[in-house]
Amino acid sequence: MIEQLLLVERFIPAAVLGFVLDLIFGDPRWLYHPVRVIGNMISLFEKVLRALFPKTKVGERIAGVVLVILVTGITTFVTWGILHLLYGWNFWAGFALETFWCYQLLATKSLKVESMRVYTAVKTGDVEQARTAVSMIVGRDTKSLSMEGVTKAAVETVAENSSDGVIAPLLFMMIGGAAGAFFYKSINTMDSMVGYVDGRFKYFGTFAAKLDDVVNFIPARLAGLLMILASFLCGFNGKNANRIFWRDRRNHASPNSAYTESVMAGALEIQLAGDAWYFGVLHKKKTIGDPIRPVEAEDIPRSNRLLYGTAILSLLVFGLIRAGILLFIYQ
Repeated sequence: MIEQLLLVERFIPAAVLGFVLDLIFGDPRWLYHPVRVIGNMISLFEKVLRALFPKTKVGERIAGVVLVILVTGITTFVTWGILHLLYGWNFWAGFALETFWCYQLLATKSLKVESMRVYTAVKTGDVEQARTAVSMIVGRDTKSLSMEGVTKAAVETVAENSSDGVIAPLLFMMIGGAAGAFFYKSINTMDSMVGYVDGRFKYFGTFAAKLDDVVNFIPARLAGLLMILASFLCGFNGKNANRIFWRDRRNHASPNSAYTESVMAGALEIQLAGDAWYFGVLHKKKTIGDPIRPVEAEDIPRSNRLLYGTAILSLLVFGLIRAGILLFIYQ
């Protein structure tokens, strides 16, 4: 009976079990992560495609399109093919692998663990140690950051990655199981590796960056709205989170990044974002939120509390929506 029910709907239980496993175990350093496989594939194809296509603006953009087609296609269909064969051989073996992959593609606990390393360093008062810790989770230059700057960077990372590290993968799991989540992570990984607006990826990474904006369009907005609700449920300033969300949700160069960051700033009653250094170049950025109070070390565990609240709420909402759709289809 259980197997028959899971044959009709396996995505919800696989996502739920994967979510629970992630909360318990996080990402053990000894366990090879599938995103590293995707990263290695991107690096390999980049070298091959740069050698095959002319080193012109058009040539590099075409090579970038081919890269996206190859990486997303191989990642998604290999995942689907392995699961299809395994389910055909033994349902429980297929379900176990799908659950395991769902677990690996979520980053709720790892976000908490990495940001809390920054928190521990900040609490010691050693600014160099704090800068080193935060450099592990951000892309900006950290060598000149103050303690407040380090703390803000950690909170911003938790806020931004709550969408593309947790909420978006959960949504794609509910749509297409582990294969759907791998499809999303392949695009997200390409954006993080080649989706830069300058340097050698200016043209090569254009398509990957634009596609990442497209696939994150709905998840980012859902994440922002769910985080507002979680702000109320977690005891933060939900009214201010809602106000700052509608005011500052577009205060970022990326069309998606400020949605959760604005809610986080409003909920914690602090100001985030602003100018930042990347690879020795100062980038002028708008601020997000109001400085109702100064940023402090405790904002890092507070941001994690809001992350967890939003993640759990998203799992419930997405699961209920999918269950409702299935009931409508099969009634």
